[in-house]
Amino acid sequence: MRGMAMNLSDGEEVVLDLHPHWGRLFIPVVVLLLACLLAGFGVALIPKGGGQQIERWILIAIAAVVVIWRTILPYLRWLTTKYVLTTDRLVIRSGIMARHGRDIPLNRINDVSFSETVLERMLRSGTLVVESAGDNGQISLTDVPKVEHVQREVYRMVDQNLGRTGPMSVADGGRGAARGGGAGAAPTAGDEAPGQG
Repeated sequence: MRGMAMNLSDGEEVVLDLHPHWGRLFIPVVVLLLACLLAGFGVALIPKGGGQQIERWILIAIAAVVVIWRTILPYLRWLTTKYVLTTDRLVIRSGIMARHGRDIPLNRINDVSFSETVLERMLRSGTLVVESAGDNGQISLTDVPKVEHVQREVYRMVDQNLGRTGPMSVADGGRGAARGGGAGAAPTAGDEAPGQG
């Protein structure tokens, strides 16, 4: 898998391999440009001389700290955050030095929803909310690119995965189990995943 060490089980394939939306990098890029511009302008204003050389280095050091803190670290956090959908699970990885991860088996997902602000809709990103069975019942993935498409893909893969183990569809919010749908029951039209639209 690109840029991420992850062991896939036999027959498991990667469907989506995503970083958060590039919009998360907008402010870090603006900070980088402003820091370089202001530092260069400040250095140019300091008159030449032996004592002024220290002032120049202090100004450059301040600009470097700002760039590291507000540009490089956010970029590394973006680069090391991954949202991966496979044929068997939803995988979340994050962290620069200390790594954090969570794997959600598709057959435990009960519902998938998304939300977009006006700006996020313009940028084609949003928050994906995944509800699953277990102690940690809900997880929110922020800044997901093309979030509505990702939601449809998760639905599709959940239904495909459950089709191998039982007829219950996530499209009906997992209510198939409450209706007593067994392994031999036939799926209904309402159990089909949403269209790709």
